[in-house]
Amino acid sequence: MFGVLKKVFDPNKRQIARLEKIADQVDALGPEMAKLSDEELRKKTDEFKARLEKGETLDDLLVEAFAVVREGAKRVLGLYPYKVQIMGGIVLHEGNIAEMKTGEGKTLTATMPVYLNALTGKGVHVVTVNEYLASRDAHEMGKLYEFLGLTVGLNLSGMSREEKQAAYNADITYGTNNEFGFDYLRDNMVLYKEHMVQRPLHFAVIDEVDSILIDEARTPLIISGTAQKSTKLYIQANAFVRTLKRDVDYTYDEKTKSVQLTEEGINKAERAFGIDNLFDLKHVTLNHHINQALRAHVVMQRDVDYVVENGKVVIVDPFTGRLMHGRRYSDGLHQAIEAKEGLEIQNESMTLATITFQNYFRMYEKLAGMTGTAKTEEEEFRNIYNMEVVVIPTNKPVIREDRPDLIYRTMEGKFRAVVEDIAQRHAKGQPVLVGTVSIETSELLSKMLTKRGIRHNVLNAKNHAKEAEIIAQAGQKGAVTIATNMAGRGTDIKLGEGVRELGGLAVIGTERHESRRIDNQLRGRAGRQGDPGVSQFYLSLEDELMRRFGSENIMAMMDRLGMDDSQPIQSKIVSKAVESAQKRVEGNNFDARKQLLQYDDVLREQREIIYRQRFQVLDSENLRDIVEKMIQSVIERVVQAHTPEEEAPEDWNLKGIIDYVNANLLPEGDVTVNDLRGKEPEEMIELIWEKVKARYDEKESRIPAEQMREFERVIVLRAVDMKWMEHIDAMEQLRQGIHLRAYGQIDPLREYQMEGYAMFENMIAAIEEEVARYIMKAEIQNNLERQEVAKGEAVHPKEGEEKAKRKPVRKAVDIGRNDPCICGSGKKYKHCCGR
Repeated sequence: MFGVLKKVFDPNKRQIARLEKIADQVDALGPEMAKLSDEELRKKTDEFKARLEKGETLDDLLVEAFAVVREGAKRVLGLYPYKVQIMGGIVLHEGNIAEMKTGEGKTLTATMPVYLNALTGKGVHVVTVNEYLASRDAHEMGKLYEFLGLTVGLNLSGMSREEKQAAYNADITYGTNNEFGFDYLRDNMVLYKEHMVQRPLHFAVIDEVDSILIDEARTPLIISGTAQKSTKLYIQANAFVRTLKRDVDYTYDEKTKSVQLTEEGINKAERAFGIDNLFDLKHVTLNHHINQALRAHVVMQRDVDYVVENGKVVIVDPFTGRLMHGRRYSDGLHQAIEAKEGLEIQNESMTLATITFQNYFRMYEKLAGMTGTAKTEEEEFRNIYNMEVVVIPTNKPVIREDRPDLIYRTMEGKFRAVVEDIAQRHAKGQPVLVGTVSIETSELLSKMLTKRGIRHNVLNAKNHAKEAEIIAQAGQKGAVTIATNMAGRGTDIKLGEGVRELGGLAVIGTERHESRRIDNQLRGRAGRQGDPGVSQFYLSLEDELMRRFGSENIMAMMDRLGMDDSQPIQSKIVSKAVESAQKRVEGNNFDARKQLLQYDDVLREQREIIYRQRFQVLDSENLRDIVEKMIQSVIERVVQAHTPEEEAPEDWNLKGIIDYVNANLLPEGDVTVNDLRGKEPEEMIELIWEKVKARYDEKESRIPAEQMREFERVIVLRAVDMKWMEHIDAMEQLRQGIHLRAYGQIDPLREYQMEGYAMFENMIAAIEEEVARYIMKAEIQNNLERQEVAKGEAVHPKEGEEKAKRKPVRKAVDIGRNDPCICGSGKKYKHCCGR
């Protein structure tokens, strides 16, 4: 009954009927377009652009624009899109996924919606899985777009900034998912707006959409960098801070746990490190290290805030008293405590920027995709990307024979049978494509075939250009090709002469993949465009998927029936059991990706805020308003922290306010405790702000306005980049340890959201404090330059996991044993801090 209802109410059928009507309209314009000269056809592009400007929509132009591309393809490429390709093109234009079987011409299908959407002038990105395919498609399809008067760009890794800008400014840009994502991250690290390469993200068509948005969704893109810091500074700052005296060199407010250097302390630091001005921009890093060393010694107490366990500093949760393994203090405080305790200093891990493909591609105004296999993951595409999967019928019926799986007791028996099957087919000249899940399996089979004297090619997704060539030849008479699942993806296998009569291409699968999609892709390599073909999977009860899902019962049955290793079971029931096992694995994987996205969404919101503000800094002529708001924020926080509502005014810590203001905002004596006494917190804020504003004005009057504006920009950019980088690292540390909270009956995701939010607020406060301190205290020099906080390098997803696990590095301190000690005591290093 349910089957009948499904047939009647099949939403895909309704979609197909609707698409067919539009495709018929496009088809009807064929003769009219054929009459136009090349020049008249080309002029259609300008006509469409003019109509768009007058208020028509892309949907209004669709039928005519598709007909123009179709005619152009016939003239330039010698290809005339079929009706089903027009239908696929409409699906892409509507921001959905067209599932089209292998060999149905997806590359040509994309040309119609790509052309239509490129008419807006906002840029269309065509995304492929590797650079070979991007270059091939940009070159081949580029001829068609250029014939119709549009520009085409190719975005490859290793291009210069100017080359990338030219590629992105084209109407249509081809490239890989990795490169588009990395360019987005790099654009949000530039120091000048003119250095950005991408335009706002408008429309992307993703080829092999399941591979990019599902298979690769769990590995984020990472730009990792070498921080311009060594562990030496931590040791030097630590040695210096040991010499300081409370209330002489620094003040400590126990209530707010804030510690500040006094004028005397600042002078001492300048003498100890042999510098003129601690607040000079070139000493930002040193100043930061001294402040963190001071916090480590004065604020952080061993066995209260942290413990030392197995040579590592472990944070103590202030609320529960539990040890928080895997968490690290951010902003260099952890390293400062390691220096204080004389432990090995872990080098700061530097992730400068990171994003998942899920979150990158969700930023496009419109997203579309095509693949041979997406229906099995429809729920995920709908939930995460808001894209429907529409299955487009094939141009000619599929006549490939898909045989039930053959199941052997052992792997050995299975591989013997596979080789025997290949040998028999090879003997009569039928081409064979063997799919393997792993490189090891492909190498094992290769050895077995070599022993039998069967010539063959082995591909394992390492050399894309060469592989595409070999895969394209896999349909020739007598060809035997062993390939891992991804090898040569996106390349068509055309049958050689006389192969149809031999039964077409035979596809042999050596085990089932945990995803049905990947198996379907392998099957789909045979039987393209109505060609004959056959597909057969060989399994064994020792395969990982079978072991995971109860192969013991089948093993026992085979034993009872007395079956040996040469006799397979060929049963639809077993094949169904395998498929249900695959469904369960797919479900688990979907849950894992969904959870990853929920965690990543916390960082996504924060990333968008930071990147938006960063762009504002680059884009603004004058940052004074922004800086003033930051300073006001700092003053409000300091005053509120020292004047809590629940305390009587006489108990307020006015000295704490003055200590902070003296250390960070104003020269000593500009505001005194007496000035604040008897005033309400709002009045105090107003008084300090007026003094700060006057000081700011006075500073501005001394130097040219242009230099002052650049000074503000340098300070803000540096603070944002430093703190954001440290925040990413801290969030990653938090995320790695958060799942342990589940043991305490606490929802880890909720905890991560709450703590992540609190950490973000703290980061914003830290940015404001740093900006306020340097704007008010630093002396402005002529040679102001925007500086990168760290040098970044793109880490491709597969390498990302290795890079993330880099071992800590400790750099040697380059102070000679007989040199004067860095702490300023006058003794030799070996007799002082070097003991």
